Amino acid sequence: MECISIFDMLKIGIGPSSSHTLGPWRAAERWIAELKASDLFHEVEKIQVHMYGSLSLTGKGHATDFAVMLGLSGTDPEYVAIEDIHQIVQEIKNTKSLHFNKERPLPFDPATDIIFNRKFLPFHANGLKFVATFTNGTTKSKTYYSIGGGFVVVEERKNAKRNIETFKSFPMPITLGSELLAYCAQENKAISEIVLMNERSLRTDEEIDLQLHRIWDTMLECMYIGCHSEGVLPGGLNVRRRAFGIHQNLKGDLPYSTPQEWLHTIRQTEVKFRQILKWVSCFALAVNEVNASLGRVVTAPTNGSAGVIPAVLMYYLVIENHDAGFEEIKKFLLVAGEIGSLFKKGATISAAMGGCQAEIGVSSAMAAGALTELLGGTPEQVLMAAEIAMEHHLGLTCDPIGGLVQVPCIERNSMGAIKAINAAELALGSDPKEAKVPFDKVVQTMWETAKDMNTKYKETSEGGLAVGVYLSDC
Repeated sequence: MECISIFDMLKIGIGPSSSHTLGPWRAAERWIAELKASDLFHEVEKIQVHMYGSLSLTGKGHATDFAVMLGLSGTDPEYVAIEDIHQIVQEIKNTKSLHFNKERPLPFDPATDIIFNRKFLPFHANGLKFVATFTNGTTKSKTYYSIGGGFVVVEERKNAKRNIETFKSFPMPITLGSELLAYCAQENKAISEIVLMNERSLRTDEEIDLQLHRIWDTMLECMYIGCHSEGVLPGGLNVRRRAFGIHQNLKGDLPYSTPQEWLHTIRQTEVKFRQILKWVSCFALAVNEVNASLGRVVTAPTNGSAGVIPAVLMYYLVIENHDAGFEEIKKFLLVAGEIGSLFKKGATISAAMGGCQAEIGVSSAMAAGALTELLGGTPEQVLMAAEIAMEHHLGLTCDPIGGLVQVPCIERNSMGAIKAINAAELALGSDPKEAKVPFDKVVQTMWETAKDMNTKYKETSEGGLAVGVYLSDC
């Protein structure tokens, strides 16, 4: 039975992609750890990294090469100073060497030692192989798969339809929405309470609260940075940051100097319907503009969809409940994380496997369900909201122009956030007993749709807008 913590679904990391940036970064760290465990780390004389499938086709635009270099250099995506990233990468390029895990210099030329193969490996669309040459002339390689949301696995058994990781068992194991509802009925508790009971089997209450505070603070800071940064995003598409201008027109002249004061200030403003749309879009755009510029975000469940959940949570704090505090934020994140884990167990959260329905669709479902609980919905209405949100993202393709997580990715976060709010309202006004599509059925349908989808629409930049729009026109 899979046991996926909400902290597996909500990870702090660097953009622009959880599968193409954070995953390869973590794979490099994991490879180093395995070399050390085998007493081979100090025998390494040369390194090469091979990218396969989607990691190869869109790796440049997703900064996969940067991620690998940073991981091999021993930096941690949760804590590395953002301003140091380009300096580290540029130094590797200039010197054609890297400081392996911050311990020893090794020759490394990114132009020849990072190899982009168009070939897809059979196990997963996102494969990468590390090859070490040792002082005695022998070589050893290890292949990893970045399966979405920063998860990294190795192929351990044949004929797996997708990866199944091994986790510690929860006291209330859940793989289906129907099982989650059964526990809610059995314990007479809300979804957030059931999730918290499971999380307590892994961590203390203090550890849970500390990590949730870190996640929310990262989300809030990310929105703050995005709303206060102007200019053009990197990558060559010349995409201008829009959150800054929208925010300038909305915020007025009220003073503030920190993200927390900023939130307090926004809560004091009088907001009408059109302004609500603009604020929610502004929050979502802000996060993903930070993500696109190699900023620090929270995978929710991925980097490419990182703007939906914080935007909807801000909607609740700013519009629905000005008195809400950490307890409401905690409930929201607990519910969102659980819904995301159900999609990961029953389908996928990787765009390279399922298209954008696996990213924006899942994040919209996570946000819709979480908002529904905070607005007083029953567990059944929570899953109904999540189902509605996903139902209207089914079949959404992943076709990033230029392989960059910018167009159409950034706007899709604002659309996913608005759909989540609408889905919550529809669920709250409905009787779940009359629902025609159960939550588990939409998860299953999403996975079937993913398998049927043409490969070129799964984060390859070989179909859709990626080929329909000429880069010269951008």
